[in-house]
Amino acid sequence: MQILVAYRGTNVGKDLLNLATQHARAFGGKVQLVTSLPGGEKTTKAIVVEAEENLAEAEKFLEEQGIQHESHLLIRNRTAGEDIVAFAAEKSCDEIIIGVKSRSKVGKILFGRTAQHIILKADCPVVSVK
Repeated sequence: MQILVAYRGTNVGKDLLNLATQHARAFGGKVQLVTSLPGGEKTTKAIVVEAEENLAEAEKFLEEQGIQHESHLLIRNRTAGEDIVAFAAEKSCDEIIIGVKSRSKVGKILFGRTAQHIILKADCPVVSVK
């Protein structure tokens, strides 16, 4: 089983990793840890360094848990949603785990643009963590 975790290193990131660990253990899965950056002027060296550090911390956690994994920093001139969906298809992922932000009552009606794109366009089940 291939489990893609869309990881940004935010507070919800630990919850994503815990859930991915549970699923990997239960189903004998491998975690594909993915951070997507847009590229171009929006992606500074500082942002890339921060993303690499966040991925390294997540990798350390998965290693300590004994979970087979790979990490990927994607800078492919796509939106994060497009990039995650495309990468999941490329790796034949069986599940995508994403984080969603807490929102106001009105904001709860719709997910954020990235989460909504992934949920609607992915070829596999998507699990969202708040």
